[in-house]
Amino acid sequence: MTAERIVCTQGGGEVVPVRTETIDKWVRAFVGETAVVDSRDPVLFWEESFPVPAYAFAETDLRKDLLRPSQDEPGDVSFFFGPKGPVSQWYDLEVDDRVVRHVAWTRDDPALENLVVLSWQPGLIDHWLEEDEVVRGHPRDPHKRVEAVASRRRAVVALDGVPLAESDHPVLLFETGLPTRYYLPRQDVHFETLVPSENHSLCPYKGETNQYWSTVGPPQVRNVAWSYASPLPAVGKVAGLVAFYNELVDITLDGVAQERPESPFSRAEWRPGS
Repeated sequence: MTAERIVCTQGGGEVVPVRTETIDKWVRAFVGETAVVDSRDPVLFWEESFPVPAYAFAETDLRKDLLRPSQDEPGDVSFFFGPKGPVSQWYDLEVDDRVVRHVAWTRDDPALENLVVLSWQPGLIDHWLEEDEVVRGHPRDPHKRVEAVASRRRAVVALDGVPLAESDHPVLLFETGLPTRYYLPRQDVHFETLVPSENHSLCPYKGETNQYWSTVGPPQVRNVAWSYASPLPAVGKVAGLVAFYNELVDITLDGVAQERPESPFSRAEWRPGS
């Protein structure tokens, strides 16, 4: 891994730094059985105030014969998966009889000069590999650590005075850069205060959620809680347990009220399904 560099650009009147690192992982992206990206030294980059990294690739690592300049701008671009700054060119991918529209772009930013970014939005690229392991959701951050620890602390979750869950056997999940999450056994959750949601999300550290819930309300808070039926081995202790966004509910730990933290997920557009 090389030393990082920071380039500052002007955007909307503000100085916006883009931080980059060259990573020595072998990264591939597939549409069907075709590897449209094959790189031994991808560039990992972080945009201003957004904690999730993305990959950018040299043109020599791409199947340029399959890339076509898009003839129009995309209509509705996901904030989470889309570019966070000016785009100089959008690209479509044509693989066999399949056309994947607006799947790649070049940023108008010197930190990413001559590099192409591919979207991780579900339904575009079929799957990504880091070395020989499938990665879903977004690239793994080499500076992030995730740990799940069983506890006997008493955790109470409420919203506007209405109890949502209370447990003496939470599993605390510590993840670099995010608030501690309290995963609670299902028997300790008041499901009469919640309604199932069709939302789901992907995390390269924890896996794929199998269930989300919103509060019945009032107030109704969408996708406030979630669960992983089969999390990745590193956080296997949270399997089947239910966690809530600390940013949206009131949590008391061992009788002490916790302040609602500020995090990237405090913003609705950065939360899955919000």
